[in-house]
Amino acid sequence: MPIKLSFLKCTVASFLAIAVFAGPVWAVNEAKLDDLYMQLRDAERDEAIRLAREIEREWSNSNSPAMNLLLKRGSDAMEAGDLEVALNHFTALTDHAPDFAEGWHRRALVFVAMEMYGPAVADLERVLEARPRHYEAIATLGGILIQINKPELAKEAFEDVLAIHPHHPDVTEALDVIGPDVGGTAL
Repeated sequence: MPIKLSFLKCTVASFLAIAVFAGPVWAVNEAKLDDLYMQLRDAERDEAIRLAREIEREWSNSNSPAMNLLLKRGSDAMEAGDLEVALNHFTALTDHAPDFAEGWHRRALVFVAMEMYGPAVADLERVLEARPRHYEAIATLGGILIQINKPELAKEAFEDVLAIHPHHPDVTEALDVIGPDVGGTAL
């Protein structure tokens, strides 16, 4: 019996050490993201592109090599056009790391590619609960709203993106396509 109790004490101590030391790493990433978002909002176009890439790198780091591998494999499958394999990898990722917002975002992109907008919106809700400033998730939602013929709501989503990332190229282009008359005042 003393051996089992000793093992349990070591296990509990190990988990506590992980919790204590992992917390500050996550806080540093959040502080870094806050700073990057502030810079992005005020940046010129070329600098905004660089900052956006840096933000997206932060989003894509789960701080777990295994989860990062699932993200990479799913992304590679999606780029290769194998949506079923991509969906399987991203579903495994969301199952194993439900707090990792980028897993939900990537799975939503697969659902959009499969024209499964209901599941895509559900996944985007998960992303935006965890990362309300995830401008790519908001832009994806805007794209879905265009597809389901809700241009007024899409315009609102795209304007929300521009409040975070004023030089987002896809969103500025989408707003040009929607046109200035959408969401105007009724006469």
